[in-house]
Amino acid sequence: MRVPIVRRWLLPEFVEDVLPDEALALEAQRTRLLELFRVHGYELVIPPMLEYMESLLTGTGHDLDLRTFKLIDQLSGRTMGLRADMTPQVARIDAHLLNRGGVARLCYCGVVLHTRPRELTGTREPLQIGAEIYGHASIESDVEIQGLLRTALEACGIADVRLDLSHVGVFRAIARRGGVAPELEAGLLEALLAKDRPGLAELTGSLDGSTRAALRLLPELYGGSDVLARAKEALPPYPEISAALDDLATLARENGGAMSIDLADLRGYHYHSGVVFAAYCKGLASAIAFGGRYDEVGKAFGRARPATGFSLDLRDVVRVAQHPVRRGAVLAPFARNPALAAAIEALRRAGEVVIVELPGHESTRAELGCDRRLVERHGKWEVEQLTAH
Repeated sequence: MRVPIVRRWLLPEFVEDVLPDEALALEAQRTRLLELFRVHGYELVIPPMLEYMESLLTGTGHDLDLRTFKLIDQLSGRTMGLRADMTPQVARIDAHLLNRGGVARLCYCGVVLHTRPRELTGTREPLQIGAEIYGHASIESDVEIQGLLRTALEACGIADVRLDLSHVGVFRAIARRGGVAPELEAGLLEALLAKDRPGLAELTGSLDGSTRAALRLLPELYGGSDVLARAKEALPPYPEISAALDDLATLARENGGAMSIDLADLRGYHYHSGVVFAAYCKGLASAIAFGGRYDEVGKAFGRARPATGFSLDLRDVVRVAQHPVRRGAVLAPFARNPALAAAIEALRRAGEVVIVELPGHESTRAELGCDRRLVERHGKWEVEQLTAH
C-alpha cells in the first residue's frame, strides 16, 4: 500500500519542501542565470544567512524591519536577523570589503526568509537571485541593468515581458517643494500605491493648489511613453522632475520590448533614489522581478556608492517558464563487469543519467524514471528503449 504524501504537516505556513522535479528546474535556472551574469562581467558573491540587525536594515529606510525574523546571538547577546533581502548585504560587501574605486558588477543567489509572504499564494522562503552595478550614477547603468533583466528572463524561457517604469524623484520633488509633512507623506504614498483617488483627494485637501493638483494627477499618468510628454506639460517645472522624466524617456527609447510608465508606482520609496521598475509576464499576476536605483545604500554604509540592480524569486521563474521535456534515464544492471562500468562512465560523461538497478527492486523499476536500458549484445553494451508493460 502506497503511503500518501503530506507536504505541509510538519512545516510552518507558506513554507514547503522542494521535490525532485522542481528542485532540478530551480537548479537548472540558477546555473543558467549565474553563467549569464558571469559572461556579462558580474561577479558572484555569497553573503551570510544572518547578520546583526543594524547591518541588515542600514540603508533600507527600515522597510525590511517587519519582514525580518530576529533572534538573539548566544555569543554576543546582540539581536541578529535572518536576511529578508540580499541587496543590503551586497551593498555592504561593495562598500567595505571590495573597496573598489570604479564600477563593480556583482550578482548573488540564495534563500531569503520573510516573516510573512508578499502575497497569499507566495512563499516565506524565496530563492532570490539578482544583479547589481555599483559606482556609476548615470542612466547608462540603468539601461544596462534593465537590458540584462530582459536577457535573463528570455534565457529562462519567459517571453512577452513588460517593464513598468517609474521614478521616485517625481513624487519626492512634489512633496518636498510642497512642504508635505512626513506623516502626510506616508499616507500619500499608501494612497498612490493603491490608486486610491478618493483617499488621495482627501489627503491633499490642505495643500497648496499646485502641489494638490500635481499629486492628484500622478495616478492618471499611466500608459505608454506618451505619458512623459503629458507629465512635462502638467506637472510643476521643477528641475528634479524634468531630470526624472528625461531619465525615463531615455529608458523608454532604449527599451528592448514592451514597456509602460506608471508615475504612481512608488514601491520601495524609502529605499530607492531614482528609477524604479517591475517586470510582468504571462502566467503570474504579480511582478516577476523588481529593480531600480538606490544610491543611498552605499552612503548608509559609510561610503557613498551609487547603485542600480534587480532581483527576482527563482520559484516564480520556474512556475511560469517554458521547460523542455525532461529526458528519462538509462537503466543499467547491477554487475561487476569492466565493460559495463566503462559503458556507464561514457554515458555519464556525455550527460546521460544512468541508474544502476540494485538487486531486489525490480518491482519498483517504474519509479526510477528510466526510458532506456543498457543491454549486452555480442560482447558490447548498447542502449535500447524500455518497453512499457
